[in-house]
Amino acid sequence: MSDPALPVTQVPAYRAVLLDIEGTTTPITFVHDVLFPYVLDRLEPFVKSHWGTGILTPFIRQFHEQYEADIRNGPQEAPRVHAPNDASVTTADAQASLLANIQWLMKHDRKVKALKDLQGYMWKDGYVSGELKAIVYDDVVQAFKVWHDQQIPIYIYSSGSVPAQKLLFGYSNHGDLTPYLNGYYDTNVGPKLEASSYIRIVDDIGLPPNQVMFVSDNFKEIEAATSAGLVTAISVRPGNAALPPKATDGMFRVVTEFIPLLPVN
Repeated sequence: MSDPALPVTQVPAYRAVLLDIEGTTTPITFVHDVLFPYVLDRLEPFVKSHWGTGILTPFIRQFHEQYEADIRNGPQEAPRVHAPNDASVTTADAQASLLANIQWLMKHDRKVKALKDLQGYMWKDGYVSGELKAIVYDDVVQAFKVWHDQQIPIYIYSSGSVPAQKLLFGYSNHGDLTPYLNGYYDTNVGPKLEASSYIRIVDDIGLPPNQVMFVSDNFKEIEAATSAGLVTAISVRPGNAALPPKATDGMFRVVTEFIPLLPVN
């Protein structure tokens, strides 16, 4: 919860910023309406053209391991993925099962490493070719410049892989924004809904939790970060999911842009 000694609209002093991406720095529609379809539209030709190569085989191994974990721990309805070079199935059947599994993971928006790594690899081609250009809100870029000028480091924490994060900010509608960013974290550090993940991040940054501000559109993430002691703010942007009533009961900081979060000179 917010410090009761401070009005919720007043931001306590902080020395570093930790930011979510989807629905916070970037429209949620960009991810769901642009990035995800980009992968789905190119998935089958990508798998077939790279089958048996050193590019695809490590991904197949990751998806096979994820499938086995899902069968052990749930959800058991995950489509089967055969191990690389499984001689018991034809190439066509192995390809079809892999495609079905990836499509199923994307349909259920599973935040698993295998999927995030493959998506990041495929998005790279789109960004480099110019087919993809990430959308970053204007006020976010304004805030980046202020924080950078005031030597307040900026970090990203997203369920997307670190390479995918770097691509998004490197190929944005505002150009290359990576010079403003000091570090990146993905779910390798821990799930975004667990307070322990935020403790690990602030320990890595080297600051006490109450000197790091975390901004996200996901209220459960805000609850986890708040319980870990971070300064928090909920991002409300067009297209974001509706917040639960307790998120707007006056105990949490809610912003529609980053400008109110900037330090006052």
